[in-house]
Amino acid sequence: MEEVDKILIHALKQVGTEVSEETDSIKLFTCELIVEAVVRCIRVIDPGLGGGLPTSLPPGMSARFRVGMSLAQACQDVGYKGEIGYQTFLYSNEPEIRSLLMFLVEKLPRESAEASDQPTGKSVVLQRAIAAAIRAQLAVPWLPPNCRLPLHSETQTSGVLHSFHAQPLSLPHSSRAPGKKQLREVKEYQRDFLLPVTAQPSHHASVVASILEQHTAELSAAQEWDSEWNSQGLLSRLTPQEYRSRKLTRLRKRIEEQLRSAALPSPESAFGGPRSASDLSELLQAFRGFAPSDKVMSKGTHFTHTQKFTFTQEAAPVPSSVPTGHQSEIDIQLRQQEELASFQQQFQQLCSDVDQLAADMKHMSITKSQVMDELKQRELGNADREEKMQVKKKTIDLLPDAENNMLKLQAQVEASAKRVVHLASQWEKHRAPLIDEHRRLKEICSSQEMESSRKLSEIKSLHDKIRVSTEEARKKEEMYKQLATELENLPQDASRSAYTQRILEIVSNIKKQKEEITKILSDTKELQKEINNLTGKLDRTFAVTDELVFKDAKKDESVRKSYKYLAALHENCNQLIQTIEDTGTILREIRDLEEQIETENGNKTVANLERILEDYRAIRQENSALAAKVREG
Repeated sequence: MEEVDKILIHALKQVGTEVSEETDSIKLFTCELIVEAVVRCIRVIDPGLGGGLPTSLPPGMSARFRVGMSLAQACQDVGYKGEIGYQTFLYSNEPEIRSLLMFLVEKLPRESAEASDQPTGKSVVLQRAIAAAIRAQLAVPWLPPNCRLPLHSETQTSGVLHSFHAQPLSLPHSSRAPGKKQLREVKEYQRDFLLPVTAQPSHHASVVASILEQHTAELSAAQEWDSEWNSQGLLSRLTPQEYRSRKLTRLRKRIEEQLRSAALPSPESAFGGPRSASDLSELLQAFRGFAPSDKVMSKGTHFTHTQKFTFTQEAAPVPSSVPTGHQSEIDIQLRQQEELASFQQQFQQLCSDVDQLAADMKHMSITKSQVMDELKQRELGNADREEKMQVKKKTIDLLPDAENNMLKLQAQVEASAKRVVHLASQWEKHRAPLIDEHRRLKEICSSQEMESSRKLSEIKSLHDKIRVSTEEARKKEEMYKQLATELENLPQDASRSAYTQRILEIVSNIKKQKEEITKILSDTKELQKEINNLTGKLDRTFAVTDELVFKDAKKDESVRKSYKYLAALHENCNQLIQTIEDTGTILREIRDLEEQIETENGNKTVANLERILEDYRAIRQENSALAAKVREG
């Protein structure tokens, strides 16, 4: 058990339990140390469950009992199946505590179990304590400041809250494009004039939000570039710089096309041209027939509108701003209301006229598109008719000399047929090598495509392996640095060979014990087999002897007495064998009882009873003190 206790103590130190160097066995654990070790383990296993458990026992006995019950319930919640209660912690029992700590150490997360094999250090313990505290605080639900109780003051502060307001930041590493060198002017600006990151936002509360936003944007951009390069960039078989330049060129072309298409006139105005202008003038003339000329909203330039507005201002009589003796304020208000009403009526009339004009223009544009479609269809029909007419005209021109023309046509047809046959034969001569060459090139292309796809998959797998290896190398480098610093802080008197020798001795002892156990089991099996053989032989011998003596006993009286003595001897032997077996069973029970007595002696039953009596007296004193306070109140 000594080695087991050392392993348990080492694991408890890893989770933050303060175990002194003199304590090298579970037997030396006090109640306070047991409670602290169990709470530390539960906090690592389940931070939400162990966050509310204290790491030390309170002074009052009733509070100690409540803490013990809470710890027992927490151990059962994490999966401990053994018998446990408040007495496990208040009146410690070495085997129960050892089994409980072994369960909790085995229940620790994987990273804690892996860390238990590494050398201990104050920095590692501090980092784990900080991580556990952060996890415990994150597990506590957030409450508004008005709803917080005094018990939440430790986990949730009532400081000033700020909204998440991010502002753009200028960082030297983010302004430099990958694969390009910075200009000298840019470097001088960043060195001499660029403000620090904490001074760039307008408010100090926006610094953290701005940095987080900048970091998130850069991280997402890097992830998008990695995914795009792995999915499309590798397939293009270009370098990253060439792929970026080609992508930038395509983007510029698309922007130019969008700007060019937006700058072109609409299809209707481009197709209609002067006709649409004439239609618009005709509509305006028709509109003038039922509306005053001064109310028509004709289209013009900014200069014409300015001239018109200046002219109307000069032509219109300027009303006097100062009322005469015959005018009053009421008359001025009435006149203004009448003018406002007339202007509103004119505005409504103009709006309705504009809507009517828009509807007419829409109708005319639809009519124009229909007419243009019909014109195109008729032009196509006319072209077909012209072709047919040309064919018929040539046929009619050939009718006067039909026989000679037929002979000439037949001669041309035969010559064309011979020429086609000759060309076909020549094509067949050229076609066979071309087909062979095409098949050969196709096979080469397919093999090259397969080879390129195979190499592409290998490149992708190599990229993944490189990324994984880089991450593992980075982790191992960090672990190496941490282990190197911890090794420097460790005492140098301990030698590795001593630990190795001790481990080899333990392994050899276990091997010897295993061999002895195997030998004892084999001897026991041999003895049992021999006992079974002897028992069977005795039963068979008695059966044969009994049969022979029984036959002679029917004839001779002395043989009959011998048969009785034989039966009595067999019965006495059976009783003797049964007595020996009962004696062995009793001896085994005696040994079990002696072991139980030793176990009970090791459990400190008497000492625990004395402690229970002392705790009982302390509880009675507390109860009497509380009753006295109640009576006084």
